[in-house]
Amino acid sequence: MAKYGEGDKRWIVEERPDGANVHNWHWAETDCLDWSRNLLTKLLSDHTILAGEGNLYIKTKNVDKVDGEAYVNIRKGKIIPGYEISLSLSWEGEVKDPEGKSLLRADGTVEVPYIADENADEDPEIKVIVKDEGPIGKRLKEAFMAKGKPFVLEKIRVYVAAMAKGGPAKEELEVRKPVVNKAASGAPAGTPTATATATTEVAAKEEGQKKKKKKEGFKTITLTEKFSCRAQNIYEILMDENRWKGFTQSNARISKEVGGEFSIFDGSVTGTNVELQEGKLIVQKWRFGSWADGIHSMVRLVFEEPEPGLTVVKLTQTDVPEEDRYGNATVVENTERGWRDLIFNKIRAVFGFGI
Repeated sequence: MAKYGEGDKRWIVEERPDGANVHNWHWAETDCLDWSRNLLTKLLSDHTILAGEGNLYIKTKNVDKVDGEAYVNIRKGKIIPGYEISLSLSWEGEVKDPEGKSLLRADGTVEVPYIADENADEDPEIKVIVKDEGPIGKRLKEAFMAKGKPFVLEKIRVYVAAMAKGGPAKEELEVRKPVVNKAASGAPAGTPTATATATTEVAAKEEGQKKKKKKEGFKTITLTEKFSCRAQNIYEILMDENRWKGFTQSNARISKEVGGEFSIFDGSVTGTNVELQEGKLIVQKWRFGSWADGIHSMVRLVFEEPEPGLTVVKLTQTDVPEEDRYGNATVVENTERGWRDLIFNKIRAVFGFGI
């Protein structure tokens, strides 16, 4: 044990003389707002939407504004994007008669008021505005809604995917990858260095084989929560769609039969009941709509009552993907936080089961 005032060196992270953030162990944040402006400008500006179809000509002009904040945090090599931005894009349209004579030229804008990491798996709201609200102007607006809106959404998805991969910090991650010490590998056989290297390589190979046995790209979530109530109370709340609607303030449809389906959080989470033991066990096949097609996790909720009025809920959720279909690498953290903040803590608050 260290003497008073000295601290224990095992728990002290000293500053390196070269200032290096080895293996990205420390928290590093990169401002991405300017990079976001540049990427969105490149993706959205000067693009032809319609080139004469129905005698309509529409093209985007410039990204006039990208406001808000955007950043990427890196901790232990893990990418955690964060952004809340608004976007304004100008466009122009023209309607011609069958002879090619111009009937009307009009300018318009596209407003995207909220693009955020918390809604990365959802398309943002888009407002299309045209300065001429006459019959021909409305025709241009409707044409942009039909053809231009899908284009804008597609490019925003490209931006979201780029942020999920690290944005401008991606290159920094590549640079910071650890360099293999080639000096040790070149040591003569039989020397202490060569022997240690060979032993390390064998150990690394064995460890790699062990890891391969595990399902790559997936994680397991485990939580233990305590409630001041009977086990039957918690079981019934989780299996009753009306009470679920009450404490989550969202739509829910829950079957109480094995093999029955459920849909919670306005359809964001869906699945099937695999095993049900009233007051004791819930096992469900469970997935987010933002996960890649065909991926399901397995949720196991065990209800224990060590004494009357005290219930312990043990959650195990296996096969949670590390990334969603859009490349966001915060699925595990968001899922765990959802269980704790949006389900368990809400049950305590609404039903008064806190300890």
